[in-house]
Amino acid sequence: MNKRQLSESDICDKFIRPAMVAAGWNGMDQLYREFPLRAGRVVVRGHKAQRDKSTVLRADYALFYKANIPLAVLEAKDNSHAVGAGMGQAINYAELLDVPFAFTSNGDGFVFRDATLADGVLERNLTLDEFPSPQELWQRYCAWKGWSEEVSRVAAFDYSPSKTPRYYQLNAINRTVEAIASGQNRALLVMATGTGKTYTAFQIIWRLWKSKTRKRILFLADRNILIDQTMVNDFRPFKGAMAKLSPNAKGVERVDAQGRVTVDDVELAVNKSTKQVDKSYEIYLSLYQAVTGTEEERNIYKQFSPDFFDLIVVDECHRGSAAEDSAWREILTYFSSATQVGLTATPKETAEVSNSDYFGEPIYTYSLKQGIEDGFLAPYKVIRVDLDKDTFGWRPTAGMRDKHGNVIEDRIYTGADMNRQLVLEKRDEVVATRITEYLKATDRHAKTIVFCEDIDHAARMRQALANANADICASQPRYVVQITGDNAEGKAQLDNFIDPEKTYPVIATTSKLMSTGVDAQTCKLIVLDQNIKSMTLFKQIIGRGTRINEHHGKTWFTILDFKRATELFADKDFDGEPVQIYEPQPGEAIVPPELPPPDGSPGLAGDASSHADGIPAGALPLGPFAPSGSDQPRKYVLGGNVTVAVARERVQYLNAQGQLVTESLRDYTRINLRKRFDSLDAFLQTWQQADRKAALIDELERQGVLLDALAEEVDQDLDPFDLLLHVAYDQPYLTRKERARRVKQRNVFTEYGPVARKVLDALLDKYADEGVAAIESNEVLRIQPFTSLGSPVELVRSFGGRPQFLGAIRALERELYAPASH
Repeated sequence: MNKRQLSESDICDKFIRPAMVAAGWNGMDQLYREFPLRAGRVVVRGHKAQRDKSTVLRADYALFYKANIPLAVLEAKDNSHAVGAGMGQAINYAELLDVPFAFTSNGDGFVFRDATLADGVLERNLTLDEFPSPQELWQRYCAWKGWSEEVSRVAAFDYSPSKTPRYYQLNAINRTVEAIASGQNRALLVMATGTGKTYTAFQIIWRLWKSKTRKRILFLADRNILIDQTMVNDFRPFKGAMAKLSPNAKGVERVDAQGRVTVDDVELAVNKSTKQVDKSYEIYLSLYQAVTGTEEERNIYKQFSPDFFDLIVVDECHRGSAAEDSAWREILTYFSSATQVGLTATPKETAEVSNSDYFGEPIYTYSLKQGIEDGFLAPYKVIRVDLDKDTFGWRPTAGMRDKHGNVIEDRIYTGADMNRQLVLEKRDEVVATRITEYLKATDRHAKTIVFCEDIDHAARMRQALANANADICASQPRYVVQITGDNAEGKAQLDNFIDPEKTYPVIATTSKLMSTGVDAQTCKLIVLDQNIKSMTLFKQIIGRGTRINEHHGKTWFTILDFKRATELFADKDFDGEPVQIYEPQPGEAIVPPELPPPDGSPGLAGDASSHADGIPAGALPLGPFAPSGSDQPRKYVLGGNVTVAVARERVQYLNAQGQLVTESLRDYTRINLRKRFDSLDAFLQTWQQADRKAALIDELERQGVLLDALAEEVDQDLDPFDLLLHVAYDQPYLTRKERARRVKQRNVFTEYGPVARKVLDALLDKYADEGVAAIESNEVLRIQPFTSLGSPVELVRSFGGRPQFLGAIRALERELYAPASH
């Protein structure tokens, strides 16, 4: 057997895997071939999005001590490579899986990299029969960690056999379990919204509970829906040992494929009549509010002795536990002997409040930026809309009154005042119109959350949006709903809004209620019309759009920003850059064009005339609005006597590497194509030599050349060949119809019989209508007009057989793409 002639897959099957199995590795639950690490970043251009295949990562082999306890990775190469050729990749995979061992092989042997330095050697060569056993690597691993036998037992304890965790979830779960087993009593996990914090918490609790390391557990969250959904979804395996620390629960409705509604009951631990707690359960779930409100509610947790719980997991721990004087920090203090784990997407670190002071530095951090790069979270565009009265300010005339007869205080009102001290009803109309324009230009039924200043503002925006979408709202009154804390009917629609299978509601106006804990998988538009002063709140709001749901076409989302919050709260380390920032000029379309305004346009970020908060210098408020001693400032309300207009808008993109770019789609295509072909001649040669042009087109699209979006921008009926020639190499183009007509005029197929010539003529017509992929299809002879010429067998026979027919297709394509002078 000549190894040099074997593929990489053959090398794995014939040499590498047998060597590992011979060393004692179980092929069923210890060796995982093509182990997925990164799903591939979603790249957005225009209205199109696709995964960048070059960013998909799979380890050739991931080696596990037992299910979900990784130990090592192995990168394989074919035998034309050196035995250690894949070490760079292997090190990268090992870092992602948080393991110290990496192997490479070409089938002749192995290079073994041991970052534990167990015997003082980092890398050594091994023969095929010297591969280490699972037990040998595990012993090295435990010694490297400094674990006792008991810590090793807990660290290796089984996961719940539910779904397979992603690599970062493995890291978060394993690190937390290991830390607690080693005696650490406070732990913080920072994981971006949409990355599965609840599932991660479940597996941590499961492994500690099942190993009897922790026996009585309290899980705290800040939304009733989160508790109930958690109990019937991720925490379902705890059923029987788990109860809700509340006397009230409505259960969770489920609708099956036939439309039948069932209710999953939530078991309660508090007697409705006596309010006494049943202490026979081992796992309790509770709202913070349920145990920190009235004296009666506080009594619920005080019915437990201070040492009753030995593990408390706090979801969204930035909300209260960080502040020493917060109402429910009292719970953590009361149960201070328990191990306490905090989960958050947005850690609070200010002069007054700190998560890390209480929980310690994060055990593990998985940011929104990393989630986008890995392809597990949705990238985003930003459309920034500056309204004239917000940006340049508005000053009433002397003695001017509002619509309620109040004399308006004489000062300059700016964006910070809008909907707080000053209500411009025309402003509501402009915002609603801009939102509606965007939805009409993209998808009228794209789930949208509009974050408003307060409940009053949310109510007005609901009305303005209903009027702007009257054509739908007249028959579908729940197209737009107000979902705020005081609105029972709106809150009842929250489940329908977040259900991917429910069409309505489409637009939800809110203030604070939907800023966190709302799993809106299909939310495609986040509208910011709220003065946001907290980075934490900003990140929570943006998190409503970061989930990916490819089944329902949700792979990216848009932020429509009327308050410049996306500029004020940029955090590149955690969030990454937006895929696009768009600031249209007055009168321009709300949907981002592919060519943004040139650098230096008025009002772009960094304009020296702007104040730090986006308000132009000289337009700052001149004094306090509220009269002395007033608890709540009045709002002046102005109707149609004060107009509002868009001052400017802008768009930018993220490229496939997660960097902010300002080039147009044409520039982006030119750069990507020239990475693949270093000259025009190289492109032409590759195109002509490709047996199947459709395969080459698919390859280019996988490399980031977005042909559909490009064709939409160029707005011509062009072949991909002409599209790329024109955009990337500034060549003149021909339409498909012109190319087909040119071939017919040359009459180059006289060598064929009459039936074959009719087939070729029909293929040219098919090319003119549908493109080159259509004529290369294996099914092309089974459709009209070919079926009227004969059966597929008869038509192929008219060329002399299948090889001759395929040769004729290639000849036809040569003529189609021949230079004009041909």
